[in-house]
Amino acid sequence: MGLFDALKRDKRQENLESGLEKTRSSFFGKLSRVVAGKDKVDDAVLDDLEEALVTSDVGVKTTVDIIAAVEARVARDKYVSASELDSIVQDEIARLLLNSAPDRPVAFDADLPNKPHVIMVVGVNGVGKTTTIGKMAALYSTAGKDVLMGAADTFRAAATEQLDIWATRSGVPIIKQGHGADPAAVAFDTVASAMSRGSDVVLIDTAGRLHTKGGLMDELSKVKRVMDRQLPGSPHEVLLVLDASTGQNAIRQAQEFTRSVDVTGLVLTKLDGTAKGGIVIGISNEFGIPVKYIGVGEGIDDLQIFDQRRFVQALFGSRGPSDRS
Repeated sequence: MGLFDALKRDKRQENLESGLEKTRSSFFGKLSRVVAGKDKVDDAVLDDLEEALVTSDVGVKTTVDIIAAVEARVARDKYVSASELDSIVQDEIARLLLNSAPDRPVAFDADLPNKPHVIMVVGVNGVGKTTTIGKMAALYSTAGKDVLMGAADTFRAAATEQLDIWATRSGVPIIKQGHGADPAAVAFDTVASAMSRGSDVVLIDTAGRLHTKGGLMDELSKVKRVMDRQLPGSPHEVLLVLDASTGQNAIRQAQEFTRSVDVTGLVLTKLDGTAKGGIVIGISNEFGIPVKYIGVGEGIDDLQIFDQRRFVQALFGSRGPSDRS
């Protein structure tokens, strides 16, 4: 069993490294151009570095933090060569990622703090929200958890159908109503059913679009209140799903949702199809909300629990930062 688990971990790391290939090539290509032909770090190099980080979708706030760390290192050491800059930047990115959340990720087969443990999943349409819920349901079920899904995105008919397909594929029961039904009522029924069944995990899908942003946020707040009325303290997690390939738009969505909904964790999808994986660094640092899962492919196992150390290893590859321990 130990060998089997090790092989699975190796395979997941291979998938992660493959999924980050575009980001790795783009990011380090920009860093190489910054130091090309330079023999020391001066204001011009720092300006170029700032541009490289911003255009890698690291985000303005995180870029400022990294530049400040580099400037502090230059001031402390008096002379820093351009060749050292690459390692300094890598070290700082590693530090930001490794400090953004607890060291050890929580496995799908880990004990849960609540029974049922209710997870509400939010995000705009098209980010992979419903697919993420389906994959989570399958992974929790495979890990031995009794899972129940709730199709509370009743404004998009295809959402219920899509979740239904995942329910059939993973053998997980689903609570649903007709198109246009009250989402809060679906969430209420799902939680009530989970309590009756003795379910371990409840995954609630929600709408990603209404006629106005205010309407969407009000609806999500209502769904949350109704679940708390049925099971005090629920939902126990609110996961915001973001499409990594949208870069800075993902940060704007995070700003919008975190202002209106008590988001406890982030899911970044579609990392395998983009060179904008730097968004993981910015999101982790800017919002103080842990990235819980990342998507690096279409397969069920390509939804991975976000392990900061493995991500750093995959991003830096053989170039690795000088100290990641």
